[in-house]
This record gives sequence, structure tokens and C-alpha cells, in this order.
Amino acid sequence: MSLDDPVVITCSISGAIANRAQCPAIPYTPAEYAAEARRIVDEGGVMIHIHARKPDGTPSYEVEDFKAISEAIRGEVGDAAIVNFSTGTIGVPVAKRIEYLRACRPEVAALNMGSMNYAKYSRSRKQFVFKMVFANPFDEIVELLEAMNELGIKPEHECFDIGHVGSLAPLIDMGVLKTPLHVDCVMGVVGGIPPTARNLAVMVENIPAGRDSNSAASHWGVIGISRDQWMLVGAALSLGGSIRVGLEDNLYLPDGEMAKSNGDLIAKARQMTEDIGRRPATVAEARAALGVPHRG
Repeated sequence: MSLDDPVVITCSISGAIANRAQCPAIPYTPAEYAAEARRIVDEGGVMIHIHARKPDGTPSYEVEDFKAISEAIRGEVGDAAIVNFSTGTIGVPVAKRIEYLRACRPEVAALNMGSMNYAKYSRSRKQFVFKMVFANPFDEIVELLEAMNELGIKPEHECFDIGHVGSLAPLIDMGVLKTPLHVDCVMGVVGGIPPTARNLAVMVENIPAGRDSNSAASHWGVIGISRDQWMLVGAALSLGGSIRVGLEDNLYLPDGEMAKSNGDLIAKARQMTEDIGRRPATVAEARAALGVPHRG
């Protein structure tokens, strides 16, 4: 990728952790997801990353909730956005995650590329707000990849550390992972790589090339968590990458004001893209960059 490439702007629409006590704009019901999707598309977002919830806001991994949310979004924005499902979780069997991929057939599905300590730390309290082991062993990664290959779903490789980037090469060599890749560098989680522009550049430099010299270049972007998000957005834009914002990752605009919708965050990301001299990708350009065919 280069500075000449259009920027794929993705929105992580809700996540599974934050709730309305923290941010009133987080969608719970399918209708609320659809309304947020409209705001996202109207402001220039072309891919929507979905964690399902039940209408009371409880995180869900059930087919019926993923189906209701994705159908509501499609009913509102049609083909104007690429639908991307999360597969990351703790304690939910791989078979259950594959079940909702099989039932709903999203165009893209996120795939976490390694195990890690996953935590949030409070400097003021001198303690962890939460801490857990986020297990993503190779057996599960391969099982999810094989299912995505079978279903024609493009994997989005979420890499929280440089070792996760290094885990891509053996999967390419095995033949279970096809190039060009779609890689997102997740930065700002305690237990993962520290969120700096230099570390982002190192992660990008380590994304493996294709199996031969004629392979297309991989597509990459950044996912900045919490207040470091906007600095990392600027870094990715300067390095030629794409960007993700949204209420899963960060609730605040650069001036510290809480976002009133995902549309507020996407509008700021689009403005930063244009201010740096690049342009947002159209949904057709995003599908071409990611290797995602147009929905038939």
C-alpha cells in the first residue's frame, strides 16, 4: 500500500464490552444498529465490524442475533458497506462461532492471530481495571480459517503484537491462508504492542509478502484503542494504510468530547484523511483492495 491508495475507513459499531452507562450512543437493537450504519455510510465509512448483542445490550453469539442485526443493516444501507463479523471472544467454542458465519455469510470476518494477556490498567488506582488471558491457539485459528475459506469469507487478521504478524507466514506456507492478506494492527491494549507510530511501522514492515513475486500487496490498517486512537489514525494515514474507528474502540473525539454516534467518529476520520492529502475509498474500491467480491 502507498499514500496514493484510497483509505478504507472501517467502523467498529458497538463492541461487546462498553455499555450505555458509559456511552448512550452504543446500539443494542437491530433497528439501532441500522440507524448507526446509515450514519456511518453517510459520513464515508465503507466497512462495518459487528459484535452482536441482544436487544437488552447483552453480548450475543447466537445466529438469530447476528442475523437480525446484519439484515437490519443491509435493509438500511444495502451494498454501501462491507459487513465484517467478529469471531473474537473468550469461552465460546469455535463451532459456535463458525455456526453464525455459516448462517449469515458476512463478506469479511475478523480473526485474532495469537494468544495474549489482555488488560486495562488504571494509573490513578495503580491496579488493573480488568485482566484476562485471551486464548487464540493455532488449532482454533486454522479451524476458523478453513471455515472462512469454505464459505468464501475474507479473513481480517487482527494482530495485537508483532509476534501475531509473524504467525501469518507459516499459515501461508501451509496453504490455509491465501494472499493478498487483509491485516489490521491492533494497538493500545495492555499486554499487546505499545501504541506508537514507530511500532506501527515495524508491524507493517513484517507483514509477509505473497508466495511469489507477482502476488498483490497486502492491505493493512490500524485499530487504535482508547485515547491513542487519533494519533495512530494519523500515523497510519502517513504510512499509506487504512483506518478503523468506532464505539467499540474509543468513545471520544480528539478534543475529549464524547461521540454522539459512530457517525461523529467516522466524520473525524474522514476529515483527517482528507486533511493529510488522501481520500476515502468508495465501497467498490474497498472491495477491490480487500479482495472481496461484490455481493451477488
